[in-house]
Amino acid sequence: MSTFKKICITNRHLAEGDLVERMARLVKQEIDLFILREKDMPESEYEKLAARIIPVCAAEGKTLMLHTFTGVAKRLGHPFIHLTMADFRKLSDEELRWFQAVGVSTHTVEEAVECEKRGASYVTASHIFPTDCKPGIKPRGLDYLRDVCRAVSRTEVYALGGICEDNQMLCLDVGADGVCMMSGYMRGKDE
Repeated sequence: MSTFKKICITNRHLAEGDLVERMARLVKQEIDLFILREKDMPESEYEKLAARIIPVCAAEGKTLMLHTFTGVAKRLGHPFIHLTMADFRKLSDEELRWFQAVGVSTHTVEEAVECEKRGASYVTASHIFPTDCKPGIKPRGLDYLRDVCRAVSRTEVYALGGICEDNQMLCLDVGADGVCMMSGYMRGKDE
């Protein structure tokens, strides 16, 4: 059976207790990648939080993708960034080359193809299943995920949205390289 990556997306509002303490426990689990999403946080506060979490992940050899704030990543010398499609499109190829890894949130097959052409390391394809993060918005489903996976060959595809232990293998079955979870990791029990 093929293996796939498990990605944790943070949300301090869902975390049990302090996010840094939660992360210190999560990095010991079988999670391959972390995305410090905290998109409602002002940049200055985000930078302080990132400066505390980067060494927590590094101590366990885990990759932490900062989210949106390219300036924070550069100031901290942290060449791992996850961007919205709009932010990805704003960066020049030269700016993108500063980063060792770039992930992008996508919502169409065409966006995923565009990201691959510009050298993105991975894309998140969302949202696959119903999720509390997008109430009332119909999920794109497994057929959409399969189409994204077939459309790109050099860029990893991570399923996002409503992913849980019960449905993650369905994502693998249609070609996803990994699955992203937020609530399950932020609220879940430590292993």
